[in-house]
Amino acid sequence: MKIVVSSTGDAIESQVDMRFGRCLFFLMIDAESNEIKNVEAVQNQGSVQGHGAGIVAAQQVANLKPDKIITGNLGPNAARVLEETGSEVYRGFGTVKDSVRMLLDGKLNKLDSFVPGHHGMVHGKRGRGGGGRGWQR
Repeated sequence: MKIVVSSTGDAIESQVDMRFGRCLFFLMIDAESNEIKNVEAVQNQGSVQGHGAGIVAAQQVANLKPDKIITGNLGPNAARVLEETGSEVYRGFGTVKDSVRMLLDGKLNKLDSFVPGHHGMVHGKRGRGGGGRGWQR
């Protein structure tokens, strides 16, 4: 089984990153017979994006072809991309190792709610456009 986990670091002892699109690393974990066999860290390409981080990260993960994905939260755009892969997404917490162990033991819950989309700050107003020049009050 191939598992991909959003992580704050490049080691299995790192914390599960609650941010999918902006996590620093994805840890690719191969597991057989409920045992962790191999761990490889891949830098998240979405973490350096100005916008669209969730989509870039989801496309990167989709290309890894995981069976299962563990993360803290997932935005709607990333969820749409990952849905097409058929991978199951689970809500992790604590260390990557602990979350993988819980997944292998059947004790991790599927992620069934997503963080609402956002449009950031544009021209001093929240939302799309803003319609003004520069920062407005």
